[in-house]
Amino acid sequence: MPKEEIMAMLLAGGKGTRLGVLTKNIAKPAVPFGGEYRLIDFPLSNCSNSGITTVGVLTQYKPLILNSYIGSGSSWDLDRNDGGVTVLPPYVKEGGGSWYKGTADAIYQNIEFIDLNDPEYVLILSGDHIYRMDYSEMLAYHKSKNSEVTIGVLEVPWADTNRFGIMNTNEDQKIIEFQEKPEQAKNNLASMGIYIFNWEQLRKYLIAEAEANNDSAGDFGHNIIPTMMDDKINFYAYKFEDYWKDVGTIESYWQAHMDLLGEKPELELQSRNWMIYSVNPNRPPQYLAESAQVNNSLINKGTQVMGKIIDSVLFFGVKIGRDAVVENSVILPNTRIASGAKIKNAIIGSNVIVEKAAQIGQEAANNEITVIGDDEIIPANSNIKAGMVVG
Repeated sequence: MPKEEIMAMLLAGGKGTRLGVLTKNIAKPAVPFGGEYRLIDFPLSNCSNSGITTVGVLTQYKPLILNSYIGSGSSWDLDRNDGGVTVLPPYVKEGGGSWYKGTADAIYQNIEFIDLNDPEYVLILSGDHIYRMDYSEMLAYHKSKNSEVTIGVLEVPWADTNRFGIMNTNEDQKIIEFQEKPEQAKNNLASMGIYIFNWEQLRKYLIAEAEANNDSAGDFGHNIIPTMMDDKINFYAYKFEDYWKDVGTIESYWQAHMDLLGEKPELELQSRNWMIYSVNPNRPPQYLAESAQVNNSLINKGTQVMGKIIDSVLFFGVKIGRDAVVENSVILPNTRIASGAKIKNAIIGSNVIVEKAAQIGQEAANNEITVIGDDEIIPANSNIKAGMVVG
């Protein structure tokens, strides 16, 4: 009998180049989100809520903050004597060592770790998507279809199909063709980067790919899945119909925060039915001065507001001065915005100081996003034009 029926391998080593200055000093899955979370909180919470208690987190780029944040895994109830969460950076083996070349190569380099846990199934996840999902339901579907590979999919706008791996299916949801970021898509069912594999099967393909082709990109989408498709392995699509967002660009990161606002937000972070857990130390309550005006915004604990906040998300430790106006913006932790400053359609990084009467993104058109990187100082009375990146 396997020690675990299923375990998860969470790919968290991405550099996140499309997020620009937001990932200058940290791995993409460690980027703050939603006032008090980081991106990696979502897949880790999904695992915990789904009853998956053995999770390997594969790190590589700028891992220190992420490693420290995960710690023992106690925040997600993953600090177990058997299983639990394990951080897996690249390491030197008998024949040497190398960086993870791609998603599949990262799993290949950790075959020994998976074998130690001896699972029947392996769940492969990305560490940088925003969603709630019960992986146990996906596993039940995988078994009911007698599938060897099940891929989580969702419908995307046809105009976006060239950004994703696209699945063409028959009436039974069996995948009959896979198109990796096609120019002319035949379907709009996009891969979510969520896979369930029968471990014995996947193990053989990972070893064969590594031994046969040193020039391989070591990627699931480019290498392993097409080879399996050629061999007529049983592939099925598991259709997901709830909220899911790939926050890999500045625009999608900003939009995902705007999706948290309103009377009926597209994503509810505080649902008691499916908690999103985080490393969230005790902080004092929000302080709203008599001069503060807050409209349709998410204000986290440990913030101080004396100005006007409209349609925005403020993280812990943020201070907003008197007569300052923040609109349609995301303000990351411990940033200070002085009196009279005006910010619109912007993402302001952590530990930023915006001095008196500075203006950021005030002439924004067509939802241009202005971005200020971590630790920057914006001088008094300066004007940062819409769409600019500082940092």
